[in-house]
Amino acid sequence: MVMNKKIGFIGAGTMAKAIIKGLLNSGVIPAENIIASEISAELAKKASDFLGINVITDNKEVTKKSDILFLCVKPYGVIESVLYEIKDFITPEKLVVSIAAGVSTDFIEDTLSRKTHVVRVMPNTPAIVNEGMSAIAKGRHTTDEQADLVLELFKNIGRAIRVPERLINAVTGISGSGPAFIFLIIDAIADGGVKLGLTKQAALELAAQTCLGAAKMVLETGKHPSVLKDEVTTPGGSTIAGLLVMENEKVRAAMSKTVIETAHAAAGLAKREG
Repeated sequence: MVMNKKIGFIGAGTMAKAIIKGLLNSGVIPAENIIASEISAELAKKASDFLGINVITDNKEVTKKSDILFLCVKPYGVIESVLYEIKDFITPEKLVVSIAAGVSTDFIEDTLSRKTHVVRVMPNTPAIVNEGMSAIAKGRHTTDEQADLVLELFKNIGRAIRVPERLINAVTGISGSGPAFIFLIIDAIADGGVKLGLTKQAALELAAQTCLGAAKMVLETGKHPSVLKDEVTTPGGSTIAGLLVMENEKVRAAMSKTVIETAHAAAGLAKREG
């Protein structure tokens, strides 16, 4: 069902590139069915060379040629002007997918001034290696069938779930911004290995694969992380020594606070001045 759709991207930045690359890598969408726009000819050429798709500088043309239109622009100072620019080209059969953090489907629908089918998605950058995590919420005028179409699209580049829109900012705090938090943790763990004599390259490989393997165990075993943690921890062993350091340094509390503050920041993004 997705294979035959024409997909357009307004904006070809980091997240758009990750989604497009993931879709191309999955083979679900041929390159000729994807078109994107950028703000300058120079950026358009760079994106086109990287992605192997047609990237132009005309948002209206991208809108006209798309069955599914992705809005991949900044949530403040940009998205409103883009919506006004393309509103006359949003026909009833088109599906608009927004990845703009903090921007509600109500805002997009009201700005476009018609019963537009809008789906809001919070994806993340691991989509570029087909390991993305996306959450999808539908707008007032969007059918379950249309939401499921978007869900199907994102399941081709990782995992995807549907959530109520009121929880999208919470998703941003966990998975939308989460890769940055995990990258910091990987780097920090590797630095500990370097302090102990490992090369940075070896330490990074050890840390990254460990995070990947641990995450896969949570997803595939169905066991709670605390159970998996206890299975690694032997009485009087080295793991409990490390875990006690993490508890003493309040790592658990810091990570939870990080997610909460990130979600609060996401909720305020659309209210910023440009």
